[in-house]
Amino acid sequence: MYRTCFAEDQLPPGFPTIDMGPQLKVVERTRTATMLCAASGNPDPDISWFKDFLPVNTTNNNGRIKQLRSESFGGTPIRGALQIEHSEEPDQGKYECVATNNDGTRYSAPANLYVRELREVRRVPPRFSIPPTDNEIMPGGSVNITCVAVGSPMPYVKWMLGAEDLTPEDDMPIGRNVLELTDVRQSANYTCVAMSTLGVIEAVAQITVKALPKAPGTPVVTERTATSITLTWDSGNPEPVSYYIIQHKSKYLDDLYKEIDGVATTRYSVGGLSPYSDYEFRVVAVNNIGRGPPSEIIEAKTAEQAPSTAPRQVRGHMMSATTAVIQWDEPEEPNGQIMGYRVYYTMDSSQHVNLWEKQIVRGSNFVTIQGLIPNKTYYIKVLAYTSVGDGPLSPELQIIAKTGGEFDFIFFSKCGSV
Repeated sequence: MYRTCFAEDQLPPGFPTIDMGPQLKVVERTRTATMLCAASGNPDPDISWFKDFLPVNTTNNNGRIKQLRSESFGGTPIRGALQIEHSEEPDQGKYECVATNNDGTRYSAPANLYVRELREVRRVPPRFSIPPTDNEIMPGGSVNITCVAVGSPMPYVKWMLGAEDLTPEDDMPIGRNVLELTDVRQSANYTCVAMSTLGVIEAVAQITVKALPKAPGTPVVTERTATSITLTWDSGNPEPVSYYIIQHKSKYLDDLYKEIDGVATTRYSVGGLSPYSDYEFRVVAVNNIGRGPPSEIIEAKTAEQAPSTAPRQVRGHMMSATTAVIQWDEPEEPNGQIMGYRVYYTMDSSQHVNLWEKQIVRGSNFVTIQGLIPNKTYYIKVLAYTSVGDGPLSPELQIIAKTGGEFDFIFFSKCGSV
């Protein structure tokens, strides 16, 4: 007889599938044990059983071992369950369900049947004397997990990863099993199973692979004032982080990033900034291993506010006995885009400045004042304003409208000539 083996992705469409395979079972002697099996295929497969790699004889045992033809388990139709009545110690072994149709044969995973002895001796179900413990390791690290169980009779001990047996059935130790893991790259849960004729118990060890946190999501500006920028961001990490570090610097200065350490939330307002200035921001996540890579950079400009300082170097030049040109330089701290200037002048400096004559200047740093009275002293102040408001007034400048001759720059402080 010739057999053809197929790769899983090359199986014929109707090839048998094991929908429910037998599970580990412990039964008391003289009791009935039922090993479940459900299979499908096209056509429907026939189901047979193997024990310890030999076919199970269901005809020559006075009906004590028989295959059920119609059964239901949890809503799943069972057409090939194996029932063993009056279980005896020779029934103990490894059972496999086999599904066969015209397209091939499929074997289930093996499952052990244990027949529990009925002896007048002290019998103790299995328990863990040294249960497995959780561990944290670095990527690529190694760890040994020890699991010790006791009982009477002494239990077999094996390791599992999910549904995968990590301990060979034919080499299962009694009482103690050490799982050796090397070059571990992913976190996982490993299950220690202890079993005897008196029962089966399980304990789970969680192996966590430590790693630096990933970069948080790109920060988003949610609020801005003249001196602060409020940022929010996504953690970017499935595992919790210890805290965040916000890094910021001026966009146009070749400075190192300033850091704000210990930020516990994903929203933070960075203060102490200069008005109407461009900054770069990025966020770093930190865990108990260390700090991860920074997020993408976000650029943001603080809002405007009124100028902090007055126009500089206010000076005057008499063009004639009745006409003067007043000039100035931009404030040292404009705090925004200068929308214009207001030039105030009067012959009576005791009046409030709101009662002085004024001219509004946009787009230039000088103004021509005409209609002055010759030989009179005029007092002049200048302020700059942004879209937010007015800055402070400049120091008082005095100019005497002189008649005739040459007219040079004439500067007077509030208390006398320069």
